Amino acid sequence: MRIHREGHSTLITLGTLLGFVTAVAYAILPDRAFRLVAFASAATFGLVAQFFRDPPRITPTTEGLVIAPADGTIVAVEPVTETEYFRDQRLKVSIYMSVLNVHVNRAPITGRVIYHRNHPGQYLVAFHPKASELNERNTVILENRAGQQVLVRQIAGLLARRIRWYIHVAQWLQAGDELGFIKFGSRCDVFLPLDADVRVYLDQQVTGGETVLASLKRSEDAY
Repeated sequence: MRIHREGHSTLITLGTLLGFVTAVAYAILPDRAFRLVAFASAATFGLVAQFFRDPPRITPTTEGLVIAPADGTIVAVEPVTETEYFRDQRLKVSIYMSVLNVHVNRAPITGRVIYHRNHPGQYLVAFHPKASELNERNTVILENRAGQQVLVRQIAGLLARRIRWYIHVAQWLQAGDELGFIKFGSRCDVFLPLDADVRVYLDQQVTGGETVLASLKRSEDAY
């Protein structure tokens, strides 16, 4: 299992602590109790390690497709007013990531980063309707060669209080490239043009970097 770089320091610290606890248990506890401690330590390390897993993904490369930026469950597909950048009606697709999901976030389209801003905020549960407006969040907008723009927003949750991003304005990304990482349970919102053809539905499980969220309407003037 490949471990994402965000987990290296956490796992080293946790492994050291659990190793110490297990060693103490071996020295002072009866054999049966020591085995329970050793099992609990191994299970704890395994659970945390799986959170930081970084499996390879095969991303569709067809022009105009919008790919899921994160693993998780579709919790919203709805028209909303996007107030930070577009300031107009957009189609929002929200993906809720539980602690069991892969938490690597990926570029939904191939394009250039034209906007990036991180916002401090609250830590409401990630599936709260106001989470995308009130929680700590990180907004990135990509523009493809046709001039179509897609906004992806990383949103912190009740437990997720550390959003990482690996991009900068003017950077060119391929769909599926690493965009960032959110530690422990969170959400990603994708804002699309109203005429986008959405391919997912509520409660659907999606795979970051692989599942097609939508297709963008082809603009003949742009090609």
